Amino acid sequence: MGKLLTDQTEQTENKKSKFSMGMILVAIGIVYGDIGTSPMYVMKSIVEGNGGIQHVDPDFIVGSLSLVIWTITLLTTVKHVLIALKADNHGEGGIFALYTLVRDYGKWLIIPTMVGGCTMLADGVLTPAVTVTTAVEGLRSIPFMDRLLGEGQFVVIVITLTIVSVLFMIQRSGTSSIGKMFGPVMMIWFLYLGATGIWLSLGDLTIIRALNPVYAVKVLFSPGNKAGLMILGSVFLCTTGAEALYTDMGHVGKENIMRSWPFVKTCLILNYMGQCVWILANRNNPEIAAIHDLNPFYMMLPQGMRPVAIVLSAMAAIIASQALISGSYTLVHEAAALDLMPHLNVRYPSDTHGQIYIPLVNNILWILCATVILYFRSGSRMENAYGLAITISMLMMTVLFTVYIGVLHRRIVGAILFAVTFTALEGVFFVSSLGKFTIGGYVAIIISLVILLIMISWYRGTQIERMQKVKLPMREYLSNIKGLQNDPDIPYISNNLVYIAKGDNFEEIDRDILYSILDRDPKKADAYWFISINTTHEPFDREYEVETFGTDYIFRVNLILGYKVKQSVNVYLRQIVQDLLKTGELPKQIREHSIYGPSEVGSFKFCMIRKMMPGEGDLSPIDNFLIHNKYLIRRLAGSPVRWFGLQTSRVLIEYVPLFLPKRQEEEERLERIK
Repeated sequence: MGKLLTDQTEQTENKKSKFSMGMILVAIGIVYGDIGTSPMYVMKSIVEGNGGIQHVDPDFIVGSLSLVIWTITLLTTVKHVLIALKADNHGEGGIFALYTLVRDYGKWLIIPTMVGGCTMLADGVLTPAVTVTTAVEGLRSIPFMDRLLGEGQFVVIVITLTIVSVLFMIQRSGTSSIGKMFGPVMMIWFLYLGATGIWLSLGDLTIIRALNPVYAVKVLFSPGNKAGLMILGSVFLCTTGAEALYTDMGHVGKENIMRSWPFVKTCLILNYMGQCVWILANRNNPEIAAIHDLNPFYMMLPQGMRPVAIVLSAMAAIIASQALISGSYTLVHEAAALDLMPHLNVRYPSDTHGQIYIPLVNNILWILCATVILYFRSGSRMENAYGLAITISMLMMTVLFTVYIGVLHRRIVGAILFAVTFTALEGVFFVSSLGKFTIGGYVAIIISLVILLIMISWYRGTQIERMQKVKLPMREYLSNIKGLQNDPDIPYISNNLVYIAKGDNFEEIDRDILYSILDRDPKKADAYWFISINTTHEPFDREYEVETFGTDYIFRVNLILGYKVKQSVNVYLRQIVQDLLKTGELPKQIREHSIYGPSEVGSFKFCMIRKMMPGEGDLSPIDNFLIHNKYLIRRLAGSPVRWFGLQTSRVLIEYVPLFLPKRQEEEERLERIK
């Protein structure tokens, strides 16, 4: 085994799973952005859904607050903190990490995994749009700024699009520098939420009644609740972002989440209580009732404090959006590892393994987010699209957690209790959120369905390809390749012919590669290279393994590269060639004609194998559609020539058939007449 030397070294020690005040600050900055910005729009949505502040009564407000408190308690504290954080996969969390734990217990589990994954990605589109727009709209709570913004939403939309566009643009250069501010800023944000909540709650301590869940049940059937059960569609917004507590476990550690959540939850509930006290005190104020698009989150403050609240809201919204954008990269990357999405060009703009940047995903999110902002044009309308997708993802997570508890840990009673409790609870939220389908919820569903189609196409297409894939024993074909080399009638295609192979089993080779060398335009070369790439969890690994099979013309190479190392195959191959020339394993390839003078290394040509559908195949119409869809997605996803740094190399791309069997029905035959 050889090793490529490098001047770059890095000593890393993973301390994220350990409890520390520093990591708690990091957790507050990374994990709670989405759920931490929910006070900006939850009570606003609840009041608007009931006809406005002039149509609420004390029982309605106290009951609504009780619904919020117990929704946060059950769905966030109990499900995601006390239960979900125990289902870690070597310290990692998230729907795809959970799936890898339970996938051996049923092929059908891929269905809730894909559905949950696509709805979470849809949330990554909606969260930046909702939070940033709502924060910018807070400017209207200041009379001077309201006059400056004008009657329409044009200026608000321009400011929102500018902020969102800058946020997406800076992703390519990494966010590690500004990321250091996330923790302190979000700490200030939660302290602000808690402090303002306490200050206003002191005006009416009877609001504490909302801690009694009886009020939550009573308001659902109260005559003062004009929305009925549909109120839960607005209430559910208070827990969007709860899934991040489980998803981001691998970034900050479960201990730090469990210890920081009580502080975050207390601050959130205090702020909701403060808003409710203000609503009760001003529900009969005609001046307040006349305000268009009233938001208690801003209006409950004196005018002098509102600019501070708006600045903090904007910063919190940006941090929440950044968390969702980064989370989307991670979701796509994990989905690709499970063959649910194409393998895309992944960059590592910072020194942290968990922080990645995928240009194509970033650009698509940017376009979709801008489209959502331009389509809805106001935060209140966007809220109608927000939440429905998350209720679906939570239901899918409940399915996977039930299997994890009942099958993996064999706690049948606990699994049944968990399934019944949270399926019923989340099912009610899902049904109530469906009430918003026609007024905006359809946007989230459309985005989710598009992503789901991509996942299904890629997953099923990969399954079909694997059914047709054949591995051949490499050693049995050494003589065939040697015979090709000795055939004087076949011209040389290059001194070195290089294939990108898959897998790290040196003894096997994909039939497609041998088919390309021996059958499809026989390719004569001095040396044949079959290179596979294995990415490690260390940042700067640069190693390789090589098997020659006792020859001087076959080289099976496994590149072992760190996750931050560019996969520049041609650069590393030339280093490997020099090593093998020194050991004598590779004969010298005298090259006389070169601007650099004579060389011992000859020319290189890279051959990329791509699958294609033959004219006929024994596939159902659905499978035929999905495999064609996969190949369309592959073309749109980008070229592997760029991924492997081969833009300036001689590259031959060959398309090989899937080798599907012909249809069984009788073929139409031509009849010879002469």
